[in-house]
Amino acid sequence: MGKDLSGTTFSTEDRVHYRQKVRRCLDVLALMLDRRGRCGPAFDSDSRRTGLEIELNLMDADGEPAMRNAEVLADLADPAFQTELGRFNLELNARPRLISGDGFADYEDDLLESLGRAADRAAKSDATIVLIGSLPTLTPDHLVLANLSANDRYRALNDQIAGARGEQFSVDIRGVERLQTANDSIAPEAACTSVQFHLQVPPERFAAQWNAAQAVAAIQVAIGANSPYLHGRQLWAETRIALFEQATDTRPDELKAQGVRPRVWFGERWITSVFDLFEENVRYFPPLLPIIDDEDPVAVLERGGVPHLGELRLHNGTVYRWNRPVYDVMDGRPHLRVENRVLPAGPTVVDMLANAAFYFGLTHRLASEERPVWSRLAFPVAEDNFHVAARRGIEATILWPGTGESAVTDLVRDTLLPKADEGLAMFGVDRRHRDRLLGIIDGRCRTGRNGATWQAEAVWSAEHHRNLSRSAALHDMLLRYSVHQQTNEPVHTWPID
Repeated sequence: MGKDLSGTTFSTEDRVHYRQKVRRCLDVLALMLDRRGRCGPAFDSDSRRTGLEIELNLMDADGEPAMRNAEVLADLADPAFQTELGRFNLELNARPRLISGDGFADYEDDLLESLGRAADRAAKSDATIVLIGSLPTLTPDHLVLANLSANDRYRALNDQIAGARGEQFSVDIRGVERLQTANDSIAPEAACTSVQFHLQVPPERFAAQWNAAQAVAAIQVAIGANSPYLHGRQLWAETRIALFEQATDTRPDELKAQGVRPRVWFGERWITSVFDLFEENVRYFPPLLPIIDDEDPVAVLERGGVPHLGELRLHNGTVYRWNRPVYDVMDGRPHLRVENRVLPAGPTVVDMLANAAFYFGLTHRLASEERPVWSRLAFPVAEDNFHVAARRGIEATILWPGTGESAVTDLVRDTLLPKADEGLAMFGVDRRHRDRLLGIIDGRCRTGRNGATWQAEAVWSAEHHRNLSRSAALHDMLLRYSVHQQTNEPVHTWPID
């Protein structure tokens, strides 16, 4: 995706060659997984490194989206910050690290320092950085093709997705209120800003870790929801889920009726190997960006080298699983990661790290159980849980093995927080960091307040106590949200008025 794509057109021959190369890469990956430890390159199975990617928004002094990411990035000149889809978006990639000992404190110091530096540079462009799932002051006029970032890969991706769709992308979200809209580009996806957690996993443990991540995705979304507004309407607690699923759907109605899989995908089954996911990607999804590398992965493997599998990795990056498999090469060794993509950015750095601690600890503990949760939870139920949680947020009731229908807050406090604590202890996380970060999750559950509920309550208060219009209330809420965010105090402690 880093190649210059300006003026690129893809021929039928390109697509045929690319499809063949992707399948060749898939065959090589199968050989690597089958031969590991006997011959060929050994996967890095020793490290349990983690990573964080955070998507950011830029707003101006009035709370309007600020289309200035190119200016801010030029002033920053920091490779940790990159463009994202919209001109009002940035992405911050934290340095990967272990979370044992004081790892979470290191993350916090690093993120606060990086964001503080970025905020200083953004201020020079009359902009402020905001960590939020969807910028609530966005309107349809902001989410247009002209406001894609000045990066050829985004335009190429838009052209391919829009071409595959063959008609406008329609969005119909029914929540507290209803939104119906349509767009001729993927620009609305820029309204979906997330935090992504990466965990390096040995090949033999990958299936258990991915299955655990799928099982708890609903819990994560419910307690971490932070995207209740889009285009002035109050929709789902985590509207970002519905928007992302609909705004990049390449399937017209006829293909949906035929059961063609969506590219933004929860999946359809528990897995037994990481290979299951890559094989599904190749079998179900046509290529979008048929860009071909010079590498012959078979020849590289036969020489005892480490193939980069560029085509397979690029294709994998255009299938938007909520928990995505990642193959990568670092320091000459291949490794696998689970990329968890379900959560919105914000509200604060410490809130995001609390979400990370809960996720890393809980999935690690569940993946080690002798009778795993996914053996007692039907996959369609896990998917239903996910969408119920996105719709209802911290007020959701979901199905969970051993408890039946449970309020998410009760399930977390009574059952899952102790498991998350045990999982973090297995990672070697210091007790004071476990207590602090998991205490934030407990605080949200006790108060029934997360980012989504704080936003909704603040807007309701502005509308009913100060007689502001919806638009004025959203701008007022966002400006106050930004002020609270700078304190790095967890959102469940923020005052409403």
